[in-house]
Amino acid sequence: MTASLPDLLVGLPDEPDSVFAAFEGWTSGRGLELYPAQSEALIELVSGANVILATPTGSGKSLVATGAHFAALAAGRRSVYTAPIKALVSEKFFELSDTFGAERVGMLTGDASVNQDADIVCCTAEVLANLALRMGPSTDVGTVIMDEFHYYGDPDRGWAWQIPLLELNKSQFLLMSATLGDVDFFLDDLSRRTGRETALVSSAQRPVPLHHYYSVTGLQETVIELLQTKQAPIYIVHFTQAAALEQAQALTSINVASRAERDMIAVAIGEFRFSSGFGKVLSRLVRHGIGVHHAGMLPKYRRLVEKLAQAGLLKVICGTDTLGVGINVPIRTVLFSSLSKYDGVRTRQLQAREFHQISGRAGRAGFDTAGTVVVQAPEHEVENVKLLAKAGEDEKKRRKVVRKRAPEGFVSWSKATHDRLIEAAPEQLGSHFAVTPALLLNVIAREGDAFAAMKRLLTDNHEPVSRRRHHVRQAIAAYRSLLAAGVIERLEVPDQFGRTVRLTVDLPLNFALNQPLSTFALAAIEVLDVDSESFALDVVSVLESTLENPRQVLSAQQFAARGEAVAAMKADGIEYDERMELLEDVSYPKPLAEFLEATFSIYRQSHPWLAAFELSPKSIVRDLYERAMTFGEYVSLYGLTRSEGLVLRYLSDAYRALRSSVPAAARTEPVEDVTAWLGELVRQVDSSLLDEWEQLRAGEDSALEPGDVPAVRTLTSNTRAFTVLVRNALFRRVELAARRRYDLLADLSQPKAWSAQDWEDALDGYFAEYDRIGISADARNPQLLQITKTTNEWQVRQVFDDPDGDHDWGIDAVVDLAASDEAGEAIVQVRSVDHW
Repeated sequence: MTASLPDLLVGLPDEPDSVFAAFEGWTSGRGLELYPAQSEALIELVSGANVILATPTGSGKSLVATGAHFAALAAGRRSVYTAPIKALVSEKFFELSDTFGAERVGMLTGDASVNQDADIVCCTAEVLANLALRMGPSTDVGTVIMDEFHYYGDPDRGWAWQIPLLELNKSQFLLMSATLGDVDFFLDDLSRRTGRETALVSSAQRPVPLHHYYSVTGLQETVIELLQTKQAPIYIVHFTQAAALEQAQALTSINVASRAERDMIAVAIGEFRFSSGFGKVLSRLVRHGIGVHHAGMLPKYRRLVEKLAQAGLLKVICGTDTLGVGINVPIRTVLFSSLSKYDGVRTRQLQAREFHQISGRAGRAGFDTAGTVVVQAPEHEVENVKLLAKAGEDEKKRRKVVRKRAPEGFVSWSKATHDRLIEAAPEQLGSHFAVTPALLLNVIAREGDAFAAMKRLLTDNHEPVSRRRHHVRQAIAAYRSLLAAGVIERLEVPDQFGRTVRLTVDLPLNFALNQPLSTFALAAIEVLDVDSESFALDVVSVLESTLENPRQVLSAQQFAARGEAVAAMKADGIEYDERMELLEDVSYPKPLAEFLEATFSIYRQSHPWLAAFELSPKSIVRDLYERAMTFGEYVSLYGLTRSEGLVLRYLSDAYRALRSSVPAAARTEPVEDVTAWLGELVRQVDSSLLDEWEQLRAGEDSALEPGDVPAVRTLTSNTRAFTVLVRNALFRRVELAARRRYDLLADLSQPKAWSAQDWEDALDGYFAEYDRIGISADARNPQLLQITKTTNEWQVRQVFDDPDGDHDWGIDAVVDLAASDEAGEAIVQVRSVDHW
């Protein structure tokens, strides 16, 4: 049996040859033979050099990173692994915990930390950048491993990949990416700063070679040909989520999987629970052997697609270019549906880096002898080829063919574009250094002369001279604003830490890593009236204003609000031109907007580093709660089926904020109710977004080891949360009854025993006595919901808030606990609506 890496460290001499031999022996014992590039990189690393590893996707860069951690441990140094997204950081954390032992590995993401003083730490690039700013060259990091280093060129986040290079001059670096381009600058710069040799280990030779093709047949014909020639699994790359789903549905018309293969898929799916909406669509697609994969999906659906693909059961996956960021889907063929994309500003052709990053996912080492990359010609070119083929070899007929042109405004491509991208090297990475008040505060918080440290950062970064001058002016302006606000102060005599300027406020170590506006949220919550009936939802609104905007949700809310406004204006007889003018002021709901903006304006005067941030009042959690809807109902209401993953991630972020950002004094019973309700709602839709976070958040207090699966928890076992779910389910029926939406009430019936006519008949008596049913905050008073709990069911009566305050009408129902656990939502069976 092969010894584990921790076992090999015992008594291992800190000598390059011994460390390399030990690691090479470990890989051999696992049946792996190092590629030449891997061996070269590891030899350089154990010898103490920096390494820039520029090898193709699938060439084993992760194994080199593991060797770098091993070499650091052998030398008694701490190592840090960074990645661009939290999901990859988390994945690497669990992987390294398995390899080196949980006690040696920690994680920092800004959201959660576990074992943060460990010998090996996994974190996002921003976390490492902020630590480097705070501690400078004295940061306790012996080896820095930066994965996906091409993010250095990202306009918004590239600063985080540059800062460690500028500040950690005592560290050894391993920079890795398949698409780096010309790295001569980094070779010279790293050697100058660290005093170490810097080796470039590059190879254009892929372990699995790629074959490139340009297809002028229709996409469906291309897929059929690839299936017939055994080129599956095929990943069809689209640049919008809608196009990916549309193409997947179109492919159900061809025979992607055999009857036997479909039977195997059904067995593999087992008891997996598909929700309504997109879940039903995905269920039909995967049973045809077709997957969908994009960021708008629920995580559980993406994992199902990955699981089925890994088992070789999906022949085709239609997805977005998220596969370029290392998703775990085995692919033999990458099929580009387009070579142009909208980048948020304009539609343009793909850059060479993007093309190579995505293409590199084709071909699986150990499974495929070659990978295939196919680029689909534009539709108008495909049509022209068909027209010319129909004309045959007759030159007269071919000259008469009226060729189709690209649609107006269409950013086209051709075989020449395809050939150019294949041959082109990735574009050279550009610097995106940035000066912010947060950067200044972190530098001032460190020991020593902050002015000297800032001078080095501002005059010796990777920016051109003209931009450096601009950054100096920015830094001076930020310094003056911090000084004027009293956040920092000058010292006539250096203090015991050598500081000539210091902070007058405590700055947490994870400052600016999570929610930069969370400190404002704390201050704003303290101003709210804790005795107000709306206090709990006002707390929600404060926190929602600090969260990132989920653009698709807000757009859908605004569209719905404008639709309702147009209907009301038409009913009032307002003319078209005036309606259009009035609509400009109709937006998505923004509770407490005036209060929040006024409070933030005052708060920002004493916290000037927040000047770069904008508050964003919005109502998604609050809207969902006030509408008393389930997740599925809410997604359906706003037509967000393709973006339900985005909706759920926002709700999970809001839940985390409620859990971690509300002070004890504000944790009233209603606030705890809303928090419990939101957590359980997210968990029942897809528990993975919370289970891992809560496990990591528990840290050393958790009885679970990293990687352990938390015990399965039923919906009804969380009594507080389930009570709120039941309350919302009953109030949803009250709201619909008040609006006399008997059709929607019938849709809620469990089982479908109550028709729309049944509801109308049952409520006739009430409306004969009263003209309306209240749905205000008073109507949601918990005292109007009476619950009698037994082992298997809850007997409930929801009392109507009538205008006279008689409270003598209501809904009698039974909540089936077992059915609720199975469904993941409160299953309410209405028995009667009557006078009490």
